[in-house]
Amino acid sequence: QVQLAESGGGLVQPGGSLRLSCAASGVTFSSVSMGWFRRAPGKDREFVAAIRRNALTSYAASAKGRFTISRDDNKNTMYLQMNNLEAEDAGIYYCAARISVFLSVQANDYDFWGQGTQVTVSS
Repeated sequence: QVQLAESGGGLVQPGGSLRLSCAASGVTFSSVSMGWFRRAPGKDREFVAAIRRNALTSYAASAKGRFTISRDDNKNTMYLQMNNLEAEDAGIYYCAARISVFLSVQANDYDFWGQGTQVTVSS
């Protein structure tokens, strides 16, 4: 059974940084593409970033230049380094796994989801 567990969320001031982690089990991690999505209060879930096994990445426009997605296939873990955080970045961040070598920015393309980790950006 595939399980994804996010960690690293918390409260941070505007302009601050957080590093989210997503630990995967029950899947051959190197064979899946991974993504981060977030749901802000009152809004739909939205794409943040994705990475495939050769480290090819894709970012939402709002994340480019501030967020960095990475993965360590030896540790079955994906990361999201978030810098210069803004109030608009607040929400629940979810990691997702897709049994495919191809990236996707569409939530419906992902097969497995974590429970999410809360990110709060406030002074």
